[in-house]
Amino acid sequence: MGEIRAEASNEARSEIRYDVDSLLERARAAAKLSDFGSDDFLPPLRVLCETYERAPYDEQGHKRNQRRLLTLLATRLRVQDALHRHPEIEGRKLVRPMVLTGMPRSGTSALFNLLAADPAARALLLWETQFPDPAEGIAPGDPDPRHEAVKAYYKDAHKKNPEFTKIHFASADTPEECVLLQALTMHGVHHGVEVMLEPYASWYRDQDLGPMYAYYKMLLQMLDWQRPGERWLLKAPAHMWAIESVIEQFPDVSIVWSHRDPLLCTASICSMTAAIPGGSLAIDPEALGPVVMDFYATSLERGLAARDRCEAERFVDVNHDEFIGNSLGVARNIYAHFGLSMGPAVEAAMESHVGNNPQGKHGSHDYSLEEWGLDADAVRERFAPYIERFGIETG
Repeated sequence: MGEIRAEASNEARSEIRYDVDSLLERARAAAKLSDFGSDDFLPPLRVLCETYERAPYDEQGHKRNQRRLLTLLATRLRVQDALHRHPEIEGRKLVRPMVLTGMPRSGTSALFNLLAADPAARALLLWETQFPDPAEGIAPGDPDPRHEAVKAYYKDAHKKNPEFTKIHFASADTPEECVLLQALTMHGVHHGVEVMLEPYASWYRDQDLGPMYAYYKMLLQMLDWQRPGERWLLKAPAHMWAIESVIEQFPDVSIVWSHRDPLLCTASICSMTAAIPGGSLAIDPEALGPVVMDFYATSLERGLAARDRCEAERFVDVNHDEFIGNSLGVARNIYAHFGLSMGPAVEAAMESHVGNNPQGKHGSHDYSLEEWGLDADAVRERFAPYIERFGIETG
């Protein structure tokens, strides 16, 4: 695996420090709570802090990273407090969840949003990834005042980082990736930048993700306790790293796997990864490209190897180009494969969604392999087994 050279120069050294003990104490003081639950979040937190410390963020980037860690830690404290007050949460049944995965930029978000139009699908919403804990004094099912705060934040974010908005539109009420919820373990892919930076990048690949998925399941139970649904709809390319952990936690899970030309996926995810920090992280694009390609090729290899050890019937494949050309037909095939009912009301809801969300609604996303230090032949070679297995046409 290649490495992004991410050491900051002495002249550019930030005054921000990522001292773990200090962060823990500050989070306890902010939340006025002391119990973080299991301490298995500490090893990933220490590696993450070292990674942020070494990475060449500007001063604003370092401040934002530190605030984020404090927010995650304080939220974890509130989650644990909620578990003490409501132990029934961990006994809640989550029936027949559906998980979407596959290469990033392979159409998983568009498919996620389409399937979420079904009233029976309980999608994980972005604002819930920020506040999975129940607001104090709010009964299950009642409006949460924090919801409005997240809506305002993302309205402002669209103005501050318009390029990222073109790549991946996000708002408080759009379905969102599970990695943002999993970040409360201090583990996982986080924003997708952290896993490209050392030492977190190498550390992550060697970890048992089982404990992270156990905590993630509990968070979904907590959200379901507050705002229940018929069946959960979840999505993240990062699930490819832990297919067997997903199945261990959700034995009746259905998994939808999206496929697209890896040349297009790789160029697009390089662009997205670079856009996430909003200019606060200094990385050479030509150094980023090979690392991004290897990370996602490896996740795909591990995911498919795990898939081959599991029952074939719990998986269904979706081709990106077919989805773009016949979205409703693809949805019908998914429902038929898993024995789900798609009546007239569901079809009408999905048709309405397609009509209201044309491709490119939030702007065009332009990218090429060359700007990321890659060429078509190198990407084809790295993904050759995948291309052959699924008969993918490459550009």
